[in-house]
Amino acid sequence: MTLREPDTIDETRAEAERLAALDTAITPRRRSISANLWFVRPIVLTIINLFVFVLIAFFLVKLIPGNPLVSASGGRLSGKALEKAMATYGLNDPWYVQLGTYLKQLAHFDLGTSIASGRPVAQDFATRIPSTLEFVLFGLLFACLFSLAVSYFIVTHRQNRVSKILASYARSAGALPEYVIGIAFLFIFYAELHWAPAPSGRLDPILIQPKQVTGFPMLDSIIAGNTADLQSYAAHLVLPVIVMVLADSPILIKMLILSLDDAIDDPATKFRVASGASRRTVLLSVYRRAAPSAVATLGMLFGILIGGAVVLESLFSLGGLGQYAVDAVNSSDVFALRSFLVVVAAMCLAIYLITDIVTMLLDSRRRTGVAGKDA
Repeated sequence: MTLREPDTIDETRAEAERLAALDTAITPRRRSISANLWFVRPIVLTIINLFVFVLIAFFLVKLIPGNPLVSASGGRLSGKALEKAMATYGLNDPWYVQLGTYLKQLAHFDLGTSIASGRPVAQDFATRIPSTLEFVLFGLLFACLFSLAVSYFIVTHRQNRVSKILASYARSAGALPEYVIGIAFLFIFYAELHWAPAPSGRLDPILIQPKQVTGFPMLDSIIAGNTADLQSYAAHLVLPVIVMVLADSPILIKMLILSLDDAIDDPATKFRVASGASRRTVLLSVYRRAAPSAVATLGMLFGILIGGAVVLESLFSLGGLGQYAVDAVNSSDVFALRSFLVVVAAMCLAIYLITDIVTMLLDSRRRTGVAGKDA
């Protein structure tokens, strides 16, 4: 095949298009396997991380001194009764046998039996996880709304005095833990002003708990059409959610400010402004470019809120999974405590996996095997 010298610009363009088409036909472009299976790596890493954490939780609980059965029974178990209980719970077996038994139980979604209650731990969790998730999801929702509003105000009003105060608040991420704010708010709004209900559970003592359908207290109240229960559930949740939002939002606000600043300085944003695009279009473009980093931080925030729920549920007597963990520690219920650690780790890792995948969908450069090609 011979190539002739083109005489005009049109012939040059036509010749270039013909050669490009010929090259594509001979060597078609194929995406690498790693680019097509980018989602496999985070899934595999999640499974590995969960397995490692199961091992850590097992040995961590094993380090608790004393006999858990003696501690849980308050010293009432002794002699043959203690030996029988030890055999029932498998505490006489070597550690590697206990580990193998525990891994086998987890493979069948069996979390063991609680020493304190005598019921399957999974059964206890089933009644408490929905309440904790409801609490955490409300906290996450209002933390997102609060963070979006505050970060927008800070970015768009740099010289405003209120903006500078809010920016200082954003930089204080983690400075004030939940229990400090919670105690202060209880003193102010419950003990002094009497605006908040007593921290004695999710429902007023005079009310009857609605029939469980979903396990989520407020949703079950809506399904049952029980307005009084719904109002009581909401009233008891207001103060803990406010404490959670104020304590943990600075992390998300700080990340949003950094991401929005980067998005505003992006050449694409400057081009939109210069081309006369509307303010709404520019803002949507800015938030879209800031979304990947914000979503990643959101996943981390969920784990932080789960940790905060342990403290706040105990402080406000909300009766969720966090308070269950505190009771397990107080009663030396090692089986319940170990399962709590594993279940919370599984929940957090699942959220981290979802946020990783969403982040990679929003920004293909973060995918394995794509970053180098798209750069």
